[in-house]
Amino acid sequence: MTFEHPEYLVSTDWLAAHLSDPDVRVFESTVFLRPRDGGSYRVESGRAEYESGHIPGAGYLDLQADFSDNSQRLRFMMPSAEEFADAAGRHGISETSKLVLYDRLGSMWAARLWWMFQSMGCKNAAVLDGGWSRWSSEGRETSTDEATYTPATFTPTEDAARFADLAEVNAFVESGGSCLINALGRDQHSGADGGRTYGRAGHIPGSTNVPAMELIDPDTGLYRSSGDLAEMFASVAPDKSQRVVTYCGGGIAASNDALVLSLLGYEDVAVYDASMSEYAADESLPLVVD
Repeated sequence: MTFEHPEYLVSTDWLAAHLSDPDVRVFESTVFLRPRDGGSYRVESGRAEYESGHIPGAGYLDLQADFSDNSQRLRFMMPSAEEFADAAGRHGISETSKLVLYDRLGSMWAARLWWMFQSMGCKNAAVLDGGWSRWSSEGRETSTDEATYTPATFTPTEDAARFADLAEVNAFVESGGSCLINALGRDQHSGADGGRTYGRAGHIPGSTNVPAMELIDPDTGLYRSSGDLAEMFASVAPDKSQRVVTYCGGGIAASNDALVLSLLGYEDVAVYDASMSEYAADESLPLVVD
């Protein structure tokens, strides 16, 4: 079996051969979530790691600072089309750029930005399969030089259907006919973690669990084979034309599930942007503990 949309991933071989192409834009997007005592996380930019060595020519995209709506209480929320286009243009990215994104943490941060760029019409965006770990383990060239991409004009074509809100999730729960997928870890989904991260334990009623970190082969750092990934989603989302909404804590791991669903050819996928950061905070909303 092969992916229906293999163009959403690029290999390290491909990137090494195309680094000098004039339309290629390579960016690291690593973010660290540092646990706090008593639960929750502290957001830390991965810029220091980027500056210590990165793929030659690559820039750094700061998800929290430049590509999130920081007027909202919740982290990592999708900004307006105008704000997004502004930030993309400052980094030299247009809607036609061949954009390659990577990170150092299992590709979920790269997948988040990939999902955002796709939602704004940048259809040539792709994720580097294996990310920094694969590139560096293969002994490929690295650099500490900053990117020198010339500022560009990004003309957005917003696809709002790529994001779900609380109203849609609640409608799914009430209908009982939803396809709602939780990308968090198994203990977080079941409630075995005690809800220490998001304040309450459990998962949204009717949702199933495909953890984002299980999408990656631990031996290679690459995404699992198309056949293995198809099998992981087949029982929870058998109909590729059905609306599928993925969620997690704040729309990051959920974007990794959404990327894989897109690779596999699912036609109507959305990320619940606020995810458990919003849902679990409202004690009137039901959660299920297994």
